[in-house]
Amino acid sequence: MHRAIVPLTLAALAILLSTARSAEKDIPEGFEALFNGKDLKGWKVYGGKIEAWGVDNGLLFTTGSGGGWLLTEKEYGDFELRLEYRWEKAGGNSGVALRSPLTGDVSTKGIEIQLIDDAGYEKVHKYKLKPTQHTGSIYDVVPPSKLPGKGAGEWNKMRIVAKGRKITVELNGETVTDANLDDYKTHTEKHPGLLRPKGHLGVQSHGGRVEFRKLFVKERG
Repeated sequence: MHRAIVPLTLAALAILLSTARSAEKDIPEGFEALFNGKDLKGWKVYGGKIEAWGVDNGLLFTTGSGGGWLLTEKEYGDFELRLEYRWEKAGGNSGVALRSPLTGDVSTKGIEIQLIDDAGYEKVHKYKLKPTQHTGSIYDVVPPSKLPGKGAGEWNKMRIVAKGRKITVELNGETVTDANLDDYKTHTEKHPGLLRPKGHLGVQSHGGRVEFRKLFVKERG
């Protein structure tokens, strides 16, 4: 009996080690994974219900109904953030939180980078988006220069760099926002989060199921 069990145990261990090594290779050099692919460890729900968030086959998802924001327990100041997201159906709406506190409206008390199905949202909801409501915008403050987002069912890649007063957003390999926050001082009364040097990162539950993967961050000194 023992001779039959040992080879199976060693084989299972080899598979686990191989999987772990594969996962490590997915993390870009110098980055840390914000999402472990298994549960919501390291995150907390703010302004919504935990039931609207979940993990499915290695993906982080929100049902888009009453989930508020899922924020990191850790705070970040200057950083590079990478993530991928996709809409389940046309018309999805979400966001990425930067330097957010755990009080008040994340979109104003922190900084929100908008995520929205640009073309699909207008068709589904019969609503004309403002320039500062498109994907890659600093929501309600800075519009993106272009709209290279992909529609429902396709993965989008986003890269966000926050360095001091500079916020740069890339979508699917194209720079869409490159802003110096000091140029938007007239917005700070409504958006005091523009003045924050650090805070929590996060993603939003707002409209329709959205899936996320490959959430990586690198702190910049």
